[in-house]
Amino acid sequence: MTKRHITYLACTAALCGSLIGAAPASATHHVLQVHPGESIQKAVDAAEPGDTVMVLAGTYHESVQVTTPDLTLTGVGPETVLQPAVKAKKTKTATAAKAEKAMAKKAAAQKSCAEQGDGVCVVGSKSGPLENVTVARMTVSGFARNGVMAVGTANLNVHGVAAVKNGQWGIAEERSVHSVYRYNVVRDNGDAGLFLANSITTEKGATDTEGTVVEHNLLENNRLGVTVRRLRNVTVSDNSVTGNCGGVFVVGDENKPKAGRIVVADNQIVKNNKYCKKTARLPFLQGTGIVLTGTEDALVTGNTVTGNSGKSPLSGGILLFKSFVGTTSDKNQVTRNKLSGNAPADLVNQEAAKHGNSFKENSCKKSKPAGLC
Repeated sequence: MTKRHITYLACTAALCGSLIGAAPASATHHVLQVHPGESIQKAVDAAEPGDTVMVLAGTYHESVQVTTPDLTLTGVGPETVLQPAVKAKKTKTATAAKAEKAMAKKAAAQKSCAEQGDGVCVVGSKSGPLENVTVARMTVSGFARNGVMAVGTANLNVHGVAAVKNGQWGIAEERSVHSVYRYNVVRDNGDAGLFLANSITTEKGATDTEGTVVEHNLLENNRLGVTVRRLRNVTVSDNSVTGNCGGVFVVGDENKPKAGRIVVADNQIVKNNKYCKKTARLPFLQGTGIVLTGTEDALVTGNTVTGNSGKSPLSGGILLFKSFVGTTSDKNQVTRNKLSGNAPADLVNQEAAKHGNSFKENSCKKSKPAGLC
């Protein structure tokens, strides 16, 4: 789609009137509409900071990369669907195929997030984070890697997105601060529905997200519902997490500072009993509610954790799990949760008493060791 095919919908007269005197005319924001058969990426590339790219109902076979700050990329609801581009079949000689493979391998490190097999990519630069981007009201489905991937962002807002049947993560971020994930439906993805990390490829200490929030999402039938890895200052609250192999994982390791200052509150963690085979990092998973491992100063409170049952080392309702790399969990609070029907126990604490973790005012029947309920 060329620029002249992009529909610019200027702000209404009433809105424009309210802006008179508040900003110069050049600051007027526009809505760029994309119709089925047109290119979302061309509209995103044509947009300026403050603009909205509105993708109308239909199925669009492309990946979209956002590098413009203060941009809103929105569909009109689940009927706006992004799926991978259909690759044209090519007949190649063996020599040509070998040469192409070698070139692709050499260029892999330079590939964009979208070219790696992601759906919507929000990407900052070496000069600083990409700020104030919103991705909203669309379905992102069937991508080889991730549905929505954010790298190096600040104040990212993802809401009303259905991330479904993507190969790795439904929605993920790294090296980002102050993100908000609300009212998303994330199901049937190969790994975590929502995955948040300091860095995916680099081993280093936990970083402060400056208050990232994950709330009011439905996370269903993924490998894990939510994973928070090597981060600090995150809130995971009021989510429905069900049918996964495991519910919420808060993970640290031997790097400093530790993961911590995480709040996991008021979630419904129900029957996460899907079976997932072991990986290089973890044993097989089944029947896991909430796990803290290698964390400090986390608060797990007000959650309803029911019917999570299995025979994995990580099975149970709420677990303080002994780290595989020997990192302790210290000064975490597990309080005022309602637990029932979790096996082998509602509460599990594998840390020694000297590490200062507390279990108080929880409603449950069975714990390991006994006496935590």
